[in-house]
Amino acid sequence: MLNDIRSVHFVGICGTAMASAAAAMQEKGFQVTGSDQNVYPPMSTFLAERRVEVRAGYTEANLAHRPDLVVIGNAISRGNPEAEAVLERKLRYCSLPELLKEFFIRGKRALVVAGTRGKTTTTSLLAWVFEHSGGNPSYLIGGIPNNLGPGARFTDSEWFIIARATYCAAVATGHLHCRA
Repeated sequence: MLNDIRSVHFVGICGTAMASAAAAMQEKGFQVTGSDQNVYPPMSTFLAERRVEVRAGYTEANLAHRPDLVVIGNAISRGNPEAEAVLERKLRYCSLPELLKEFFIRGKRALVVAGTRGKTTTTSLLAWVFEHSGGNPSYLIGGIPNNLGPGARFTDSEWFIIARATYCAAVATGHLHCRA
């Protein structure tokens, strides 16, 4: 199912996690586009530096190129023109956690930091400890830490450290799946 994906469109691309995943997908060789209602720094700059095409606003026209997969951000709800077009056209879609599971976490040892407060700080500390002990971890922090540089990094390490809400723990353990 995933072998035939060449192009990916992110609806709500300017979130920290969405932008990081979009850039990582482009680094993996996928054609990546995205859209968001609020396109401004630091994420607009981050995406521009990585040459990820971002369109301001949500419109059905953003899907004219018929991407192979659409990642719909958690801030997007029914009534959004792009989300509705995805459903009407029966395009393949998934959430960000599902994308992370399929393309970045599968086969790795995942440390998922969940909770109400302190996820970003705790994940930053874990990533820093693993980095400085030679673990070269992949991580997705959900913020831009001062001591690590980018808020996300995807490596060949067996370790993936991620800070997200509890639903992402289900992704890491294989309880959610992409929908075609």
